[in-house]
Order: sequence, then C-alpha cells, then structure tokens
Amino acid sequence: MAAGVPGRAQPAQDHPGQYSQFAVDAGARVYGRQCEQCHGVAGDMVAGIDLRLGRFRRVSSDEDLARVITEGVPGTGMPPFPLQAAELEGIIAYLRAGFDPLGTAVTIGDPARGRAIVEGKGECLTCHRIHDRGSRVAPDLSDVGVARSPAALHRSLVDPSSAMMPINRPVRIVTRDGRTIRGRRLNEDTFTVQLIDTEERLHSIAKSDMTTYVVDTTSTMPAFANTLSAEDLSDVVAYLLTLRGL
Repeated sequence: MAAGVPGRAQPAQDHPGQYSQFAVDAGARVYGRQCEQCHGVAGDMVAGIDLRLGRFRRVSSDEDLARVITEGVPGTGMPPFPLQAAELEGIIAYLRAGFDPLGTAVTIGDPARGRAIVEGKGECLTCHRIHDRGSRVAPDLSDVGVARSPAALHRSLVDPSSAMMPINRPVRIVTRDGRTIRGRRLNEDTFTVQLIDTEERLHSIAKSDMTTYVVDTTSTMPAFANTLSAEDLSDVVAYLLTLRGL
C-alpha cells in the first residue's frame, strides 16, 4: 500500500512504513473529488465517524479501509468506489495524515500481529508496561493510543530519541555520599528529582545532595527501523493505537 505510484518518481520516505508526500498530496485531491460531499471538509459529517481523527465504525487497518472504500458498506449510504491503485493509496495516505497535506502519514497494519510482536520478538514488555504486564522501567503504554498519533507512535519506534518526552529522559545522578543512580526521570521541581531506576526502584533525591546531575537527550530505547520490517512497524502502530486505558 505504501510503495508509491508506479511509473513516477517519488520523494524519499523518512522511514519504512511511511506514505510518501506525493501520495498524501494526491489523496487530498481524491478526497475532495470523491468523499467530501458526504463526509465533509473535516471528515465528520457522518454520525459516529471522524475521518480526520481516525475514528471509524468498522475498520482499523489500512487493508480494512481499502476494502470499505472499494466495496462499500451494504445497507448504508457508503457506495463502492472503483478507484485506481494510486488513487486508493492516496486517499488512505491522506486520511492517515489527518487531512494535513503536509503531514506525515504512516501505514496502519493488523493489531493482532502487532500485539504478537510487542509481546514477542520486539521484547517491548522488557521495559514497558501494558495494563498488568511488563516492566515499569520505561513509560507505561496502557493508554498510549489516546496520547499519541499514528505518526508520533511510528516515530517513537524508528527514532526514539526524537520522540522522547522531556520528563522521560534518562538521568544520571551522583550523590554526595558517592552513589551513582541511573534511571528515568518521573518528576522534577526546584529542589528535588524523582526517578525510577533500572531495578524499578523509586528515588526522590534532593538537588542539594547531588554532586552530578546529567539529563540525557538520547533514549535508551533501541530504534527498530532496521530490525523490524515496514509491515511489522505498521502492525505495532496498529496495536498501540488500540491501547486506550482500562
């Protein structure tokens, strides 16, 4: 789906799994021609559906979207649209970019496959926690689908340092009694720093007791751009989007 339009040079993608800017731009034109009359400029004119925000009734993956667009939904006002492959790719890219022609659009794969990767070869629960499973060393992902967009989730997988929230940055503290403590910052105020270390122990340390306090801008999370395929990344993003709290 994200391979681009055959026979025409495409702008390079930043990372595997992203739609090209050409596809997003083309999709904006297709949407205005084929979809806007019923769904509206903002994609929210059909009850229970907000295309710009990715709220659908029957779909989650890009494959689901392609099927609904091309086959329609019997018994509703959604007719089938026999689009060309490039047009279909473009409209999905535009939806995934949140209706922003300049936005980053990533493919959304299969959530079940994504969960298997998260719990298996991705080894994500070694550091992260999802509901009642996993570690607390890295941020809890139980509601990450509410807090992060598809593009932000994809970026956190392929370039973790660029997507890291400042409060979650790794820190190294050396105290006046000679202890070195490394971990993830949880909170900081004028006088203290709270962190969780690599053994999941909580610390609250007064700044007056520190001789060294280093905040690192490089994430300890590995980048998966070269270890997971584009399909794997799309599946993981799809699963993370389903995580919306208990």
